[in-house]
Amino acid sequence: MAWLDLVPVGIYLLLLLTIGWRARRPHPDENEFLLGGRSLTIPAFVATLVSTWYGGILGIGEFVYGSGIVAWIVMGLPYYLFALLFAFLLAGKIRQAENVSIPDMMQRHYGRRVGLLSGLFIVLMTSPAPYILMLAVLLRYFFHLTLFNALLLSAFFSTVYVYWGGFRSVVQTDKLQFLFMFTGFVILILFLSRVLSPAEMFRRLDAVHTSLRGNLSVQNILVWFFIASWTFIDPGFHQRCAAAKTPAVARKGIVISVLFWFVFDSLTMLSGLYAFVLLPKIEPIMAYPTLASTFLPPFIRGLFFVGLFATIMSTIDSYTFLSAMGIGRDILFELRNNKSEQLSTLYVKFGLVLTAVVAVIMAWFMPSVVQLWYNLGSLFIPPLLLPILGAYLPGLRLRPKATLLLMAGSFALGLALFLWGMLHTQQNMPHYPLGLEPFFPAMFFSLLVFALTRRQNVND
Repeated sequence: MAWLDLVPVGIYLLLLLTIGWRARRPHPDENEFLLGGRSLTIPAFVATLVSTWYGGILGIGEFVYGSGIVAWIVMGLPYYLFALLFAFLLAGKIRQAENVSIPDMMQRHYGRRVGLLSGLFIVLMTSPAPYILMLAVLLRYFFHLTLFNALLLSAFFSTVYVYWGGFRSVVQTDKLQFLFMFTGFVILILFLSRVLSPAEMFRRLDAVHTSLRGNLSVQNILVWFFIASWTFIDPGFHQRCAAAKTPAVARKGIVISVLFWFVFDSLTMLSGLYAFVLLPKIEPIMAYPTLASTFLPPFIRGLFFVGLFATIMSTIDSYTFLSAMGIGRDILFELRNNKSEQLSTLYVKFGLVLTAVVAVIMAWFMPSVVQLWYNLGSLFIPPLLLPILGAYLPGLRLRPKATLLLMAGSFALGLALFLWGMLHTQQNMPHYPLGLEPFFPAMFFSLLVFALTRRQNVND
């Protein structure tokens, strides 16, 4: 990095901490600290939802560089479809329900044991470890830091303002990060198009990168498509809908967000394809940083780096906060008999510190971000999808005992098959019984329990 590149980075960090500090409220109650007083307007809703959804930006570059336009088929299109379904089926109901979180909602409808189990799942799902690792990798790349120091800086700068102001600080800083993430990639595409026109770049792509299947099997594409149903169980979606000013804000905000996701997906896909054509034989996960280092001048290069930082940090702060809510509000607080809103906030702050520390430790062992998304979706969508839908759609709701069996059994089956695959590899790839990815047996178990217990409920 040239010294001019440090100027936008320094301005960004200063703005981030200043905005996060000024967003805090003195002596916030639970509703204020966890949901910002349920006052999100459409601009704030869109900025925080759009920016939070893209923390795995290096994973997107890795996917596009290795597989081509199929990345949009599996990581763009299905998410738009499920997001729109979420908007029209659930968004308004979530705002009207006045729940604090997914486990809070699950406890109200299915009882304490289901609420606690879902709280544990949420903590595991929302660990910011892979995103902290990504940010640390960038810091090492740009500033030649040790991995340990880079991890500490990543965790600190992404969570300190959340500790100060809770959800309101997350939203206010996400507005800044939304602006930088789009600006960074627009700048990159403008400079790359001067080196090579998009039309010429597409002519130089090979058959794999222009194929709608890429190098993925049909089964892989199907799993990726169903993993997009993660939208229905994503705590970030639920939190932002619960924090919206009105049900209409939640619905309209998601629809508008889909348009911004399409634009950003177009920018990131073009950038990844440019990297494949212009920079063969680089490390795929570093496609975007290497493009910037090679083709952008000083200061402009720094602006793009800020865009990468903002894209990742906007997810780290949200996921750290969601995981902290799971630990502090939905598990530790619920296990106490003597409850108060002040105690709830203190537990969430304790959860923030614990989440950051554990995430730094876990970051040493994280694999590819793309594979992590795939595995987490396979493990947690089957046990959570139907119970969450049932909570808001009474026609799909099961009794508490049946819901507990569905969740525990589906997760246990998926985890057992996943571990089996890790222990039985062929050519360094997991080999599962009957060649089925864990998602399908786990989802089948979930649907089977649902069908049998639903039929029993009707007969009763």
